[in-house]
Parts: sequence; C-alpha cells; structure tokens
Amino acid sequence: QVQLVESGGGLVQAGGSLRLSCAASGRTFSNGRMGWFRQAPGEERESVAAIDWSAGGTYYADSVKGRFTISRVKAKNTVYLQLNSLKPEDTAVYYCAAGRVFRFDLMRSEEVAYWGQGTQVTVSS
Repeated sequence: QVQLVESGGGLVQAGGSLRLSCAASGRTFSNGRMGWFRQAPGEERESVAAIDWSAGGTYYADSVKGRFTISRVKAKNTVYLQLNSLKPEDTAVYYCAAGRVFRFDLMRSEEVAYWGQGTQVTVSS
C-alpha cells in the first residue's frame, strides 16, 4: 500500500509563498505520476499541477501557471509544490495524489489511486 503524507500548509498574506511537501511510503508507481489538487468550500476538487515521476515533465492549471512549481526528489519519494505570489483565491485544502495512468496533461480525479490527507492553505488579503 502507498501512503501520502502532506505538510507545509499554513496562513500567509497575499503575495507570500509556501512550500508543500508530500512524502510517499510503501510501493510507488515508478512509471506513473503524482500531482496536487485543491478544493475550496463549496467548490469541486481542482487539479492544479502534475509531474511525470520518471521523466519529470510538468503540467499546470491555467489558474496557477507561472506562480506554482511542482517538483520531485526520487531518492526521497517526495513531491513538492512551491506556491509563489499567492492570492486569496488560492485558499483551499491541497491534496497530494498518486496514480499509474500516464498522459501528457494534468491528472484526473478518477485516475487517482492514492490521496494525501490534505493540508490547509489560507491566503489573507
């Protein structure tokens, strides 16, 4: 089984930065991908970033492109999300995700095999 443990959320002012971490334990998908989703109250869960575990290709939602950066360190089985230039509309619970389906695009919720527990990101004005 794979467990994903997130950390790094918190409260920041608009324009600030956070770095989220997701550490995977257990068997991982060497040919799959990992990513980040977010969900605000009353909203659907939104895919914001994804990374190919093997090759490192990255994909971003238009709403975060140029501000967020996803990366991974294979030796640590860890994926990161650097959040810069944060806006109040970025406020949400952020979830790490892992899946074995590969595509040249963001992850889809139905493709997620494992979810992290979520970490709260709150951006104040």
